[in-house]
Amino acid sequence: MNDSSSGLFSLISDSGPLVLFVLFLLLSFSVISWAIIAYKFNTVRKSKQESDEFLECFFEVSSIDRVFAESEKYRNGSLARVFRSGYLEYRAAGKSGETSVSADRIRRAIKREANAESKRLSRLVPFLATVGNTAPFIGLFGTVWGIMNSFHTIGLTQSASLASVAPGISEALIATAAGLAAAIPAVMGYNYFIQQIGTIERDLDDFSGEFAAACMEQTDNSRNA
Repeated sequence: MNDSSSGLFSLISDSGPLVLFVLFLLLSFSVISWAIIAYKFNTVRKSKQESDEFLECFFEVSSIDRVFAESEKYRNGSLARVFRSGYLEYRAAGKSGETSVSADRIRRAIKREANAESKRLSRLVPFLATVGNTAPFIGLFGTVWGIMNSFHTIGLTQSASLASVAPGISEALIATAAGLAAAIPAVMGYNYFIQQIGTIERDLDDFSGEFAAACMEQTDNSRNA
């Protein structure tokens, strides 16, 4: 281990109990944030990828019954999940003999599932915003406490030498750096996921109209056959 690393660990170990608690809290926030970022990145990536693949299948296959069978391949895709919910409502309406209201029923079913998908994709993401907003202030609290310790040491020793104030200043700087280290990745992750989830939500809105129209077209074709 090099001198800078050993010096950093020495500064942390020599910090006061309150600053150590602040550092532990920020470290916990950082670890949880990175775990959420890794998990949500995989979830959102799969949703977008499989949604895109399902959308191609939807426009290539003429029968929505066949599309439903193909949708089994895209269990992680938000569009496929919404389609399956709408399709089941479409089949239920067909069995009950409804015609005029089936389009509204399908749209409502799609809307419910789209809202559920939005909640599923957004789950845990607000925690990143919480970390991004609070971590710098938690670090700032540790900073203020470290500076207060430095002034307290000056008062006790009646000396403002570097040796007397260095431990408190070190605590302050470490707390500041820890707060920023926890906040910056969390904010970047939050902004990325909000943008990606917003794109998926717009795709779901656009798809709902296409799917309802396809259901009505197939109903008309069946009736005229």
